[in-house]
Amino acid sequence: MADPMTQSSQISSSQGLNDGHSASSKDSKFSVNDLVHWRDPKKSGVVFGVSLLLLLSLAAFSVISVVSYLLLALLCVTISFRIYKSVIQAVQKSNDGHPFKALMEKDVTVPPETFRKHVDGCLAHVNRVLKQMSRLFLVEDLVDSLKLAVVMWLMTYVGAVFNGITILILADILLFSVPPIYEKNKTQIDRYIDIARTQFNTTVAKLQEKLPGAMKRCKAE
Repeated sequence: MADPMTQSSQISSSQGLNDGHSASSKDSKFSVNDLVHWRDPKKSGVVFGVSLLLLLSLAAFSVISVVSYLLLALLCVTISFRIYKSVIQAVQKSNDGHPFKALMEKDVTVPPETFRKHVDGCLAHVNRVLKQMSRLFLVEDLVDSLKLAVVMWLMTYVGAVFNGITILILADILLFSVPPIYEKNKTQIDRYIDIARTQFNTTVAKLQEKLPGAMKRCKAE
């Protein structure tokens, strides 16, 4: 029979392991939502800075140039580090081996199960989008199709002012700036959103009343 001191140490060590596992699982679950809400300013800052720099580079240069420069910079770093470590090993007469040996031994292949899982997830989204597009373009619901037509008409003006890269840059800035602002002013923003939603729903209801009976939105069966 184990003495109380041994049992106590075993319990504390198991609790420590459980805390470590929970902490690591919490870190692994760091999501996009945490990034855009700046839960970890260091991670969010790095992601925001890299994404913005990449988009600005694409705005100034072609995709081929940006990709080539990135790969060239990466090669320069790895080759320089490899030469540096080789010189250090030669001077110190050590035999540490290849400096990237640990990375080279890692399995970088994608398991078939993971690939199929992501493909199935993407396929579900694609099918949902195709079904929605079919519903809108075949005018299953006239009001929804009119909404899409208005949005597309407005987008023609947006496209005349901004190109695709500029819109992506603005979207990236808004993605990392709007969530923290909304979180700090949630009550006031929600009130204005409710007012706008009420006015929009009222306008849509009036529009539906003026449509011919056969074209009105179908009510719940």
